[in-house]
Amino acid sequence: MAITIKKVTTPKELKTFIRFNYELYKHNPYSVPDLLDDMLHTFNPQKNAAFEFCEADYFLAYKDGRLVGRVAAIINRRANEKWGVKNVRFGWIDFIDDREVSEALLRTVEEWGRQRGMDTMHGPLGFTDMDAEGMLIEGFDQLSTMAAIYNYPYYPAHMEAYGLEKDADWVEYRIRVPEEEPEKHRRIAALVQQKYGLEIKKYRSAKKIAREYGQKIFELVNEAYAPLYGYSPLSQGQIDQYVKMYLPILDLDLVTLVTDKAGELIAVGVTMPSLSRALQKAKGKMFPFGWVHLLKTLFLKHPDTLDLLLIAVKPEYQNKGVNGLLFSDLIKVYNRKGYKWAESNPELELNEAVQRQWDYFENRQHKRRRAYKKKI
Repeated sequence: MAITIKKVTTPKELKTFIRFNYELYKHNPYSVPDLLDDMLHTFNPQKNAAFEFCEADYFLAYKDGRLVGRVAAIINRRANEKWGVKNVRFGWIDFIDDREVSEALLRTVEEWGRQRGMDTMHGPLGFTDMDAEGMLIEGFDQLSTMAAIYNYPYYPAHMEAYGLEKDADWVEYRIRVPEEEPEKHRRIAALVQQKYGLEIKKYRSAKKIAREYGQKIFELVNEAYAPLYGYSPLSQGQIDQYVKMYLPILDLDLVTLVTDKAGELIAVGVTMPSLSRALQKAKGKMFPFGWVHLLKTLFLKHPDTLDLLLIAVKPEYQNKGVNGLLFSDLIKVYNRKGYKWAESNPELELNEAVQRQWDYFENRQHKRRRAYKKKI
């Protein structure tokens, strides 16, 4: 039977688009579903500030009347302008193991992008770096995280069959939290703090950290991440959105700020309990009982694993041991709260400076993911 591609045009179809991933992976023990409400927010131009500079459409694939795939076609104009490219992104791509289906989905994105003047297709990527990116190519037997994509092993072969080639890889590490901070690590952190007159700052109030440093945290992210693959600076609308959305749900013990002598923010480390198992139990829904699993994990009985969500250091302080100062504080917190493992989340393969920081600890590179590209 021929493949039928349908553009999403109604709220009901958008829910179908989101739920397809849940259905395709509902029996997979490693996939971590997104929350339906979060995805509805992400795909809504009135609620997602990324639409200030992004354009997108969503497509469903049907075969013999059965839903068999989905894909989002996205243009991030800010990223294209920054990097001097004409790229159309494909994101949130899922499909059954059928080459006709994946080809129809990718061809739809290709044609959609070409009609809008684009000359290259790449992905999987979201609207911005704040969305999950990169197709899993190693680590299919590892539990995913809330910030990353999980996909079946057959996906990469479908990308290559369509003529897509590697553009960039990310690697992920599973790191054992040491019972005591390594002596060399402790010594370097102390020297860095003394040499540059740095101060570690901790907060108990989400309102206070938002008021004093919410804006500055994401300004620092823009500055620190500016050279990274495909990065587009967060707009003020996005910053306002993230400050309001994320800071209130964080365990602030797991958030460390570093300031210089003048009180200016030069580094931030944001970590949180792994929500992977809780999201699996919630099955993509906050109600009626999904919120119980999430709140229990966040505030009552946390797992033995945490996610290293965001580490950012001001460029002039990078490669000077400031990361070590962040973790010198956080390791103490991790041990006090009983965490045994940390998931690094994706790090660019070529970012050796970031990966070297794990040399102080027992670690294992256990996942790899890839962004592909193709001239269109």
